[in-house]
Amino acid sequence: MFVRSRFCCFRERPIQLQSIRRTNPVVPRSVPDTLSVGIADRVYESTKLAAIYDMLASQGAADAVLRDANIAPRDVHSPQARISLLQLLTVCRNAVHLSADRHLPYRIGASIHISTYGMYGYAILCCPDFRKAMDFATRYHTLAAPLASIEFGEERGYASWLIEPNSHALGDTALYRFITEMQIGIHISLMRDIMGPTFAPFEIELKYSHAADFDLPLHHVGCPIRFDRPVNQIVFQSRWLDQVAGLGNKTTYPTIVALCDDLLEDLKLRIGIAGRIRAILLRDIANPPTFEATAKLLGVSDRSLRRQLQLQGFSFRGLRDELRTQIALKYLRSTNLANEDIALALGFSDAANFRRAFHRWTNKAPSEIRSQ
Repeated sequence: MFVRSRFCCFRERPIQLQSIRRTNPVVPRSVPDTLSVGIADRVYESTKLAAIYDMLASQGAADAVLRDANIAPRDVHSPQARISLLQLLTVCRNAVHLSADRHLPYRIGASIHISTYGMYGYAILCCPDFRKAMDFATRYHTLAAPLASIEFGEERGYASWLIEPNSHALGDTALYRFITEMQIGIHISLMRDIMGPTFAPFEIELKYSHAADFDLPLHHVGCPIRFDRPVNQIVFQSRWLDQVAGLGNKTTYPTIVALCDDLLEDLKLRIGIAGRIRAILLRDIANPPTFEATAKLLGVSDRSLRRQLQLQGFSFRGLRDELRTQIALKYLRSTNLANEDIALALGFSDAANFRRAFHRWTNKAPSEIRSQ
């Protein structure tokens, strides 16, 4: 029987292992519907950023990899430091241009182990069986500075992880590949940590063509790699999930899950007023409320709301445009919707106004995104 849950959406896959089609983004069980993390919200631990920094530092590029990221080297490994997705994406972009190592993104991902993820990683180790570990990793992925959405599915003797870099990477093909291959490295590393060092996927599928800049090391991933597929996914045999979870603990697991729920609540609090505004705007992005109406919905004065946004470094228009940009990029890259339809969905009166706004947001025309 094929697995289905409210966290991951799956499609039936033919026995020839054709790709599962990705539908809705994963929503962790414990995260309220109003949780909406902005790209500039400094709410995440620096685990992934530190892994990128360490790898580039070993190649003599420690200072360059942090360029424009607004983070000091002393804070890279600080347990008190909190970073944003914008900072992490900036470091990823820097890494793309700094190294000639074709296997760099995979090697960075493979250097990240379960122990570096703190309570999130410990909870995965404590899962009483591997299927619970897969479910937990998916539901609480928000805690791990998610550069990509992930989905887990299982059917007919095979399981798969679907990986899709977030919308901020859609307009940069090199960054998209970098994030995908780094995430594949992370997944394989974590699977080997919990299932044993002999774990190997059955195959890896990638949406893009074989490129000259990055590549997955065949000798390390240990399986065929197929390009130009419908989705990015790691496929492996379900027999790996049937093994006994040697480090699992039924007594400890509920306690650790409760602690992770607390971490998610803390994440929610860190997001602040900007996250609450994003949640309101997302209810109907085609007809968003005005600044004044939003202030009333939040129960604060216009002046107070403007001051709170300034303290977080945001503006109301900036938040609205950020959301529209993300949604527009997703439509342009993932659907065949005409510009007129996208304009309507985003609240523009016509396609021309949408094109002008899109160029203002991205310095690119919609046609440039479709052609990538």
